[in-house]
Amino acid sequence: MLLYAKELAKRIVPYRIYSPILDLYHYLSSRKYVGDEFECPLCRGHFTKFLPAGFSFPVLKEKQVVGAGYRLNTTCPRCFSGDRERLLYLFLTKTNPNMFVDRIKLLHVAPEKGLRGFFMSHSNIDYLTADLSSPLAKTKMDITKIEQDNGTFDVIICNHVLEHIQDDAKAMVELFRVLRPSGFAILQVPISYSIESTIEDPSITNPRDRERHFGQRDHVRIYGRDYAKRLEQAGFSVKVHDFIAELKPEDVHKYGLSTDEKIYLCSK
Repeated sequence: MLLYAKELAKRIVPYRIYSPILDLYHYLSSRKYVGDEFECPLCRGHFTKFLPAGFSFPVLKEKQVVGAGYRLNTTCPRCFSGDRERLLYLFLTKTNPNMFVDRIKLLHVAPEKGLRGFFMSHSNIDYLTADLSSPLAKTKMDITKIEQDNGTFDVIICNHVLEHIQDDAKAMVELFRVLRPSGFAILQVPISYSIESTIEDPSITNPRDRERHFGQRDHVRIYGRDYAKRLEQAGFSVKVHDFIAELKPEDVHKYGLSTDEKIYLCSK
């Protein structure tokens, strides 16, 4: 009933009004989790646990899909950042400190709320959020047809989007086109390292069939170990960065990170 009421409120109340109300609700409800076991680097909260996230469809477990299956201690109970948001925050602040000093233009596709607030807090960043429907996005954008000039952006963040797009090759080419030669893009997807080649079938359109084959009703593929090659075919130079391995195990636990998540750092 509570979830239904929240979804109904989203549809009726304008986002600019609903969002701060939801933030207050999350802040108050998160107080019951206050403790020392986990820490969210985005909202600086300390908790006894993070909330679970992900789906439990058999294909996700069978293919060991990183970033998609059901997992515990994943979502911050206060700011609702996910493990992939916290991973990118730590990666960017530890490995790219100049990004928060130099003047840059950043494109954030399907922006996550925690990262969005963090980027917006830096006056040096000319920040553009984009999505087809998200209320968090400033601009409506189809990333298979980006209405921006070549080499517009210094940084592109596109987190768990490409698995939703039928023509992901076209989207990759477009992201490559609008990236500046000296810039970089982080293009994360749910991925299975247990399979060599990406699983996809454009004839599968029924939401329930997609859940069975791809693990989510609006996913159109499960990426395999060929994901980096697919990005390279679009023009990118790709470094698969095992940033988790550079962190202390106690920090991986404290921040609620997935030990299997790797960062796909793409350059032009």
